[in-house]
Amino acid sequence: MNINRSTYGSRRTSFAPRRGDRQARGPIPQQDIGRRHKPDYVLLVLIGSLLAIGAIVVYAIGPGLTLGTDLAQDFYSTKQLTAIALGIVAFLLAAYTPLSYWQKFQPYIIAFAAFMAIAVRFIGDEINGAHRWIQIGGFSFQAAELIKLAIVLWLAAFLAQKRLDKQMGSTDTLRTLGLLVGAVIIVVAGLQSDLGSAAVMMAIIGVMAFVAGLPLKKLGLVLIVVAAVSVLAIASSPYRRDRVQTFLNPTADCQAEGYQACQALITVGSGGIVGKGVGRSVQAYGYLPEPANDSIFAITAEKFGFVGTSVVIGLFVALFSRIAKIGQAAPTEYARLLVTGVLVWLSIQMIINVGAMLGLLPLKGITLPFVSYGGTSIIFVMIAMGIVFHISRYTDLNVMNGARRVTMNEKKR
Repeated sequence: MNINRSTYGSRRTSFAPRRGDRQARGPIPQQDIGRRHKPDYVLLVLIGSLLAIGAIVVYAIGPGLTLGTDLAQDFYSTKQLTAIALGIVAFLLAAYTPLSYWQKFQPYIIAFAAFMAIAVRFIGDEINGAHRWIQIGGFSFQAAELIKLAIVLWLAAFLAQKRLDKQMGSTDTLRTLGLLVGAVIIVVAGLQSDLGSAAVMMAIIGVMAFVAGLPLKKLGLVLIVVAAVSVLAIASSPYRRDRVQTFLNPTADCQAEGYQACQALITVGSGGIVGKGVGRSVQAYGYLPEPANDSIFAITAEKFGFVGTSVVIGLFVALFSRIAKIGQAAPTEYARLLVTGVLVWLSIQMIINVGAMLGLLPLKGITLPFVSYGGTSIIFVMIAMGIVFHISRYTDLNVMNGARRVTMNEKKR
């Protein structure tokens, strides 16, 4: 795919137009290009707070996780801190990488993601009927996290170019999006049996296409196809049907299919208003499945209660609000779509994870960003946030301070 460099822009290149801006391909005068300024340091505070909460919870449930094994009690907390350290390095690298570099290396990232997406089915470990992990030495790698990043990078470039060429409603655009959706369905939902990650990727594709200006009728066609395939995927799998039935009636069979859902509700409820305290977990000792990963929000509720979980949700809401504002004030269409993709990625995962633990959504095996135990998730989420942090250096300060963006057409009046 040949992407015009004007789509991306920098301090010394042209920027893609927004809605209402002029549509010419020629370079925009230097005075119209965003200047480099201080990045949004509030992001660092919010990200650091969520990482710290996750590290504390994983450390606190270490004795429960290692009970009956030969592992040291600090095994999981040590690995979590290592993942956080690697995530910080990944964040810094992404934060100081120009967007043009992502364009340059994008084909290699996409090729590697495609390879890993298929390889995980054949050489990856099967866990609960799903193929999501590849063991590399003493480390495990979850291919879906790389695929999410690759989709955001590629789709931002593709949609920005189509918008620049005024082809958002073209058959080629719709066909390409359809092929991407089909690839996600076949590889992620099919080969990997990871319907949760596939749902996150579908949301990324749909929202980014909508923000880029895909006509609603054509977006509706894509959504209908996705909904139909999702229904077929659930109907054809007894495991998925059980998940839906458990969601509809979680207390019907708490000793079998509904076990995790019931234990999650018990865990959340046992925390009360202020929680049992950091060192007083009960559910982590073999009662609640995946207490450090998918169920970590429930464990957080047990330890810190309604107050603690409210703080966690408040931190996420504040983080998403900052990301949304950065996207609104982003200097180029490509940058705006990148930020949009990251926002959808993180917010949908948070909603699915928290909703499942509260019985509001079916269990999907989705981690809670920044908080859940797991190196792959933390590293790739931190890379995504590093990109957002980099873009925050070039945002329109007037928009960041609450003013409405003035288009080029309005400036001419």
